Amino acid sequence: MAVKDLLLYFYFLISINLVLGAATTKRCSGNTAKDRTKWCNYDINTDYYNEVPDTGVTQEYWFEIREEILAPDGIPRYTQVINGSVPGPTIHANWGDEVVVHVTNQLSSSNNGTSIHWHGIRQNFTNQNDGVVSVTECPTAPENTITYKWRATQYGTTWYHSHFSLQAWEGVFGAIVIDGPASANYDEDVGAIVLTDWSHETPDELFYFDAKHGPPYLENGLINGMNVYKNGDNQVGQRFTTKFKSGKSYRLRLVNTALDTHFSFSIDNHTMTVIAADLVPVEPFTTNVLTIGIAQRYDVIVKADQAQVADKFWMRAVPQTDCSSNNSTDNIRGIIYYGNAQGTPSTTGYNTTTGCTDQSGSLTPVVSKAVSQDFTYYNNETVTLGINSAGLFVWQVNDVSMLIDWENPTLLQIYNNETSWSSTEGVIQVDEANKWVYVLVQSSLGVPHPIHLHGHDFFVLAQGTGTYDPNTAVSKFNNPARRDTAMLLAGGYLLLAFQTDNPGAWLMHCHIGFHTVGGLAIQFVERYSEIRDLIDYTTLSQTCSSWDQWQDSQHLVDIDSGI
Repeated sequence: MAVKDLLLYFYFLISINLVLGAATTKRCSGNTAKDRTKWCNYDINTDYYNEVPDTGVTQEYWFEIREEILAPDGIPRYTQVINGSVPGPTIHANWGDEVVVHVTNQLSSSNNGTSIHWHGIRQNFTNQNDGVVSVTECPTAPENTITYKWRATQYGTTWYHSHFSLQAWEGVFGAIVIDGPASANYDEDVGAIVLTDWSHETPDELFYFDAKHGPPYLENGLINGMNVYKNGDNQVGQRFTTKFKSGKSYRLRLVNTALDTHFSFSIDNHTMTVIAADLVPVEPFTTNVLTIGIAQRYDVIVKADQAQVADKFWMRAVPQTDCSSNNSTDNIRGIIYYGNAQGTPSTTGYNTTTGCTDQSGSLTPVVSKAVSQDFTYYNNETVTLGINSAGLFVWQVNDVSMLIDWENPTLLQIYNNETSWSSTEGVIQVDEANKWVYVLVQSSLGVPHPIHLHGHDFFVLAQGTGTYDPNTAVSKFNNPARRDTAMLLAGGYLLLAFQTDNPGAWLMHCHIGFHTVGGLAIQFVERYSEIRDLIDYTTLSQTCSSWDQWQDSQHLVDIDSGI
């Protein structure tokens, strides 16, 4: 749905879904607990932007998106989910594998289209598989299937989610784990720890409140799709638990999939060693508390060295109250048991701040890259908040809210040789290959924004509060933090850079769900002249034709930003 004038069904399902590739990947030779830096003939220092293993392996998955009544925290709620669960199945692959995912839309009763975006996956020369409605495709209509294919040219931890209105936070999301080398050793991989906020009303129901009054309070949060909730005098639901063996070290892959919550994450009495941010391996550093913006990921190593303190410990995901409205500020928890321990922990958490900050200053990528100061393109984007004719809040970039059409995505326009764009499409064209683009995002509003760029890892050159001044701001050009999602601080600025090395139409947007559908986005049309030859027109036109027929038959109207 969206703010530009503004969009119970019980479905009981028992299904058997064939999911090939899940948890079947094998580690490459040389990668052992004593040396995680090795990966067959490659290692942690291999420049993965230019060199990728050719495994010849395809990991294939089948997703069905359906409507269900689920109760992840003990309170039943309408959801839209993949293969019957929140979160959906984790995609597993090895560095260099091809990933193929067949997505079938079974949302006929709600008249919802769908798409799946593979967050942080660079999609090198495969822009059409980025999964963004109105940009790289039309929505996939109910009773239709679309197949996505992409190569795992990076490794680490990320996630996938619907890029159709607020559907991701109805429950259409899951983790992606791509095995590869690591910058520090560990014994066992726990896998993804998926953090999200949760409400007992659907995001679509909450959207009107947000558009009229500002962010609503969410009731709860989940860790790997689980938590408890105080329902009157009773506590319902179950907490996520996992087991450690004293003396062993464990890799946890933290993913913030929230609609509107910035988390700080910690494990009582334990120290975390951070080894990756988003899909970029970093020089290891330690911390007790890690702040995780919406859509960001961190890979951490935790050593089970606190047996003398207790045999069970709280894992905490604490909403940062400066930018997150949540009624469960101290109850989004999991439990780590040592050995066969049981029961409820009595450990005490670390002190945390309430601010919505970033870790960029701590992040030193292992594969070092420098940014040229002789840039070709410079864009200054100002974030503002306006009110439309219906009295609803609208988010704007340079005083314009994105408003694009489901049925006429950017790639279809490019295939048809269209070269002019309306202001509401938010297109910035960068035509020359392998040039540097600088983007300054500035805001005077007291609201932080997690800024995500598709198709690229960007370089975080400067980040701070106040108005950016190149004469006084501290900018880093030699191996700065590199990632796909970074925080625009409240009343502050974010200066980022990327190279035009990947032809396509790439969205850049705030990853707060309400802000995305409210139009806080732009798109870069990169190397226009090369894009048409990369388009699979048969698939694109068939998807759009099916959507057009469905939209016409159901009299659907696109009333949000279109993304």
